[in-house]
Amino acid sequence: MKLQRMNRRAVALGALAASSALVLTACGSDNTGSGSSGGSSASATTGASKIKCDSAKGQLLSDGSSAQKNAIDAWVAQFSQACGVQINYKAGGSGAGVTSFTQGQLAFAGSDSALKPEEVTASKKVCSGGQGIDLPMVGGPIAVGYNLSGVDNLVLDAPTLAKIFDSKITKWNDPAIAALNKGVKLPDLKIQAFHRSDESGTTDNFTKYLKAATPSNWTYSGGKAWQAKGGQSAAQSSGVAAQVKQTNGAIGYFELSYVADGVKAVSINTGASAPVAPSSDSATKAIADAKVVGTGKDLSLKLNYATKADGAYPITLVTYEIACDKGNKADTLTATKAFLRYIASEDGQGLLPNLKYAPIPADIIAKVRTTIEGLS
Repeated sequence: MKLQRMNRRAVALGALAASSALVLTACGSDNTGSGSSGGSSASATTGASKIKCDSAKGQLLSDGSSAQKNAIDAWVAQFSQACGVQINYKAGGSGAGVTSFTQGQLAFAGSDSALKPEEVTASKKVCSGGQGIDLPMVGGPIAVGYNLSGVDNLVLDAPTLAKIFDSKITKWNDPAIAALNKGVKLPDLKIQAFHRSDESGTTDNFTKYLKAATPSNWTYSGGKAWQAKGGQSAAQSSGVAAQVKQTNGAIGYFELSYVADGVKAVSINTGASAPVAPSSDSATKAIADAKVVGTGKDLSLKLNYATKADGAYPITLVTYEIACDKGNKADTLTATKAFLRYIASEDGQGLLPNLKYAPIPADIIAKVRTTIEGLS
């Protein structure tokens, strides 16, 4: 686990080095298209644009989605250097983040699933005069990662994936897998399928894909908790990725940035002209087809998990930052808005492709920026 954390941190630091022109040494104004102005005066900077700190100070405590952890690490490094605000993001999983937020313990939470009605109701107890809202901030494919000696390219489809994770296909040389991988020598080896042990928005999105794409093979109701029988479990995306990495014959699901060091990603046969591999571009194509279904200031999205569009990767998630639309704590409101403003900005979103995430499409992120300015 320690090695995995080091690897993730190395990825984030590498992206930061590549974007060194964005590293900031002081607070100023950021051209996000929101039309707002003000903030601290700036001293020397190394980039054309500046983070607007708005006199933000102190510390922010946050928790939630482990899928966005690598993005948060990169954002925090830049924002903290610019504004001096300390941000502690625990990445304990979407379920833990939402629970802690509705208990009033966090400035904001991260979740790979939009708030449920009962969670919105619970948030009203801590959002004085308001409620929790979903702000889509990080896009990305959920990679199906595998470790299978001698197999460098693997194609699966929704029915086969459903049967693997439901313990109905148990060997790698099963005829259903062989039919999708003609010419590939598949070993007579037991499949070791790993899923999340904690409540997870990644699980929610992965199982929503299975339910949408192959309902006859995936009959579970879904949600953040894993429901299928069998398989093995590990905590958080990093834990599942670590188990896949060290186990020949293993397969699991996690955000694309965890595919590294011996873990390969499955390409998905969606029925399009060719199988689709997970990437920032293929995820963006899928997210662009999403619809905003939230009401009021809530910007939750409905994704099309059953897409057959060429080049669109179907197992895609959007991570939301969750904050109160009204009634945020006075001592953290300024810093929370400043951080959310930065990560929704052109500069903040621009870091995502280097970390194997997908930026939120322009029309949606424009709505996010406007909503952030109105938080109170």
